[in-house]
Amino acid sequence: MLSTSKNYPIPATLNIAIIIAQLSALTGVFIGASVAETWWQLLLLWAAMAVLGNSIYSIIHEAEHRLLHPRPLVNDGLGVVMALFFPAPFHLIRQGHLGHHMRNRSDDEAFDLYFEGEYPVLKWLQLYGIITGVYWLSVVLANVVVVVAPFLLRKKLWEYDRPSAALMESLNPRYWWMIRLEGAAAIALHALIVWAFQIPLINYAIVYFGFGFSWSAMQYVHHFNTQRDVLLGARNLWFLAPIDWIWLHHNWHLSHHKHPTVPWIYLPSVGKEEDPHREFLPWHYLKMWRGPRPATNRVQNKYAGKIIR
Repeated sequence: MLSTSKNYPIPATLNIAIIIAQLSALTGVFIGASVAETWWQLLLLWAAMAVLGNSIYSIIHEAEHRLLHPRPLVNDGLGVVMALFFPAPFHLIRQGHLGHHMRNRSDDEAFDLYFEGEYPVLKWLQLYGIITGVYWLSVVLANVVVVVAPFLLRKKLWEYDRPSAALMESLNPRYWWMIRLEGAAAIALHALIVWAFQIPLINYAIVYFGFGFSWSAMQYVHHFNTQRDVLLGARNLWFLAPIDWIWLHHNWHLSHHKHPTVPWIYLPSVGKEEDPHREFLPWHYLKMWRGPRPATNRVQNKYAGKIIR
């Protein structure tokens, strides 16, 4: 049974305080990247960005579900701003994420499986792209695509790949003008960051990929080899307690899929009440390296063709 927002009010003041802390910490990372000269300094900044960037994404994730602030305009405005640091167009990744909640573990989104008539090599490339950071790079590249070549996101160009075609089919054309503006703003902001902080491009790339690799690696770890069910096809994981808090309990992922209207702060109590069992995140990440496997059990997407509102 899905929980209602009346039972779990949005912690708006806390969320805004977290955003301020995140942006302050991000400024510190940029300053560090501008002066780092040794490999160990870059490695520390890489690790810091891995933790901080996923915390920022967790805030974006709350905005995607309209759980960041009770006023929709404020919620979306904050989501747009924070997504610029991903960097990605908020209204594009929001549609992708909400679509994920509709397609989860169906044939339209099962990267750990391949079926008759599909290309196994493509599934291997997709899964290994997810766990090595290539997926994040593709999202970042989307900023350029939506600005200069938006026609590349037409469904007919992706019909060779079922998950990509399903994503393109769910995109709502009413958001295209916003997506293009947000993509241009993301490109401009990061050019400004590099210029204003005088960050060497190699330092910028190394440090930011700390976030990109870790974010991408976690995008399927909660779903790999889980039940083929749109709500139950996820698992609750744990890493280190302080980091789980910094990541706004994002690892209570099964609880989130079962209760997508519940803000992050309540997920541990909801999850512990239903099923306190959690497993170690790095262990499941390592399991993903075994790659996709053949499957015959087909699960249709009940929401195929539905446009994101």
